[in-house]
Amino acid sequence: AHPPIGTVGLTEAAARAEFGDAAVTIYETRFTPMRYALSAQGFKTAMKLVCVGENQRVAGLHIVGDGADEMLQGFAVAVKAGLTKAQFDATVAIHPTASEELVTLKTPRSAT
Repeated sequence: AHPPIGTVGLTEAAARAEFGDAAVTIYETRFTPMRYALSAQGFKTAMKLVCVGENQRVAGLHIVGDGADEMLQGFAVAVKAGLTKAQFDATVAIHPTASEELVTLKTPRSAT
């Protein structure tokens, strides 16, 4: 598929239905990958972490964009193992990679 899409765990809607709005925190980013920065093609990547509870367990992770299929494989293990946002944050990011965005997300999306 183009663009590649990868998803594991709960969607934002499913997390809100299961845990309630107050328990769900969303972290997301959209960016142009470095390999396309000088291109006129305008390829973008979008990533979303769905975190639940006081400990912010990562309950869902969703990626659309170049390399999503490859990135998601390792992160799927982390989500299925019940890792938290703090554990993602404590991971040293491999630079330069698109996947580093998932362990450097700092600001939650404002409540809507």
